[in-house]
Amino acid sequence: MASSINFALKSEDLQQSIITQFQSFLNSLDFSVEIFIQSRRLDIRPYLAQLEERYKVQLNELLKVQIREYINFIHEFTDGTNIMTKHFFVVVPYATTLLAQGEEGVKEKIMEVLPANFTGKKKTNPQEKDENFTDEATQLEQRIAVVEQGLIRSGVRTARLGTEELVEFYYKLFNPGEKDKPAKVTA
Repeated sequence: MASSINFALKSEDLQQSIITQFQSFLNSLDFSVEIFIQSRRLDIRPYLAQLEERYKVQLNELLKVQIREYINFIHEFTDGTNIMTKHFFVVVPYATTLLAQGEEGVKEKIMEVLPANFTGKKKTNPQEKDENFTDEATQLEQRIAVVEQGLIRSGVRTARLGTEELVEFYYKLFNPGEKDKPAKVTA
């Protein structure tokens, strides 16, 4: 996951520096990356539920009136305006680069993924598969490090998503209508 930069608020020199650094980062990559931007309407219901709880426990009548007016203002404002949240992701591929391997490397990779009975070759042994996985996992870690350093040099903060964050991300991505269900209030 990557942060955003408020580019318009930077000085011209700083803007040029960011552009140059980002261009240098992109030119240094010898593998593909995907930049994914997720825009969603902001779900304000948990905040409104929290305000409702504070309204119920408030003893001062003047503050109760102000909280009620504020709740109404927020509710009307968000209904009339599309307030969006944006999340930025940089996807680093797991698969090895076929172009860098040449024609023979491409044929070899294709033969690896085809079923053994289709190619007429024997299946690779589990130890060889473990070694391939370890090599590719190491290469993936190196790629991630290159991407993280390039983005950091451009002024973008990054955070790797763990398993739970990825599960939540994919769930929200493939179930966009779930936001319309009642929100759970956490105190």
